[in-house]
Amino acid sequence: MKYRKFGRLNWQVSEIGYGMWGMAGWEGSDDTESEKSLHLAIDRGVNFFDTAYAYGDGHSEKILGRILKSRTDAKLYAASKIPPKNRKWPSKSHFTLGEVFPADYIIDYTEKSLKNIGVEKIDLMQFHVWEDAWAGFEEWQKAVEKLKQEGKVEAFGISVNRWEPENCIKTLRTGLIDTVQVIYNIFDQAPEDTLFPVCDELGIAVIARVPFDEGTLTGAITKDTVFPEDDWRASYFVPENLIPSAERADRLRPVVPAGMTMAEMALRFILSNPSVATTIPGMRKERNVLANTAASDGKGLSGELISTLRGHRWDRVPTSWSQ
Repeated sequence: MKYRKFGRLNWQVSEIGYGMWGMAGWEGSDDTESEKSLHLAIDRGVNFFDTAYAYGDGHSEKILGRILKSRTDAKLYAASKIPPKNRKWPSKSHFTLGEVFPADYIIDYTEKSLKNIGVEKIDLMQFHVWEDAWAGFEEWQKAVEKLKQEGKVEAFGISVNRWEPENCIKTLRTGLIDTVQVIYNIFDQAPEDTLFPVCDELGIAVIARVPFDEGTLTGAITKDTVFPEDDWRASYFVPENLIPSAERADRLRPVVPAGMTMAEMALRFILSNPSVATTIPGMRKERNVLANTAASDGKGLSGELISTLRGHRWDRVPTSWSQ
């Protein structure tokens, strides 16, 4: 496993992190299987784990808490997220800060996460949605400062709304935000335009989420894929999204190098960008852990392939189904 500097925090974080959404609320989630996968990931060098209160109303956080308690042999970083008070994903521009993140709510849900994870201090607490229009409001700023001063949170971050990578720039410049979590993958390359240069300038750590475009970039999703009704992906891969996503994945298949899977190529594309501190694929099964962590070996893609993949950029804007 290779490690990267985590922005101005100077943490040494595994460039393959662990996204824990799939361990709570997704079809087929199993705690025993999840914990085996987490232990294997630690054995393989993973030290950054991203969860959220919204992942099973604290269930995923509790799983992480059990892991942290049992793995005192390793330095592990725990990141969680405060859910929007109105429970709306993504945020909308007309939402007020009071509707989504009032100060007392920020503090209350940080306390909930501390209890769920079983720690006195969370390494990284993030806002699960954001609007840059809130940048100048003292209410959230004072809550962040209070939690840091009380030693309950080491660092604060923002998880940027899907396909809105620039909807946080003013907030990053307040100096109160240490990290930004953004969708970045072969299709979603827009963060490179403005967000990454600002993060490089300010020393803000970039967490690349959704490395496989919710599964499209694993090559396993086709035009005929159907998800169970209670699976979140059923509401995301509606026909107007599923069909073009599958078509774009099909166009990628011919450029996948021999001996490499599309998923491996997707991870290596992300890791080819030095602005990225870590990427957080979901890994519910041990075979996923083995495959994803193997991509962290310091061997990048060829310049020719990276150039080709740049041609697969897909600029999108938020829609009713782009949660």
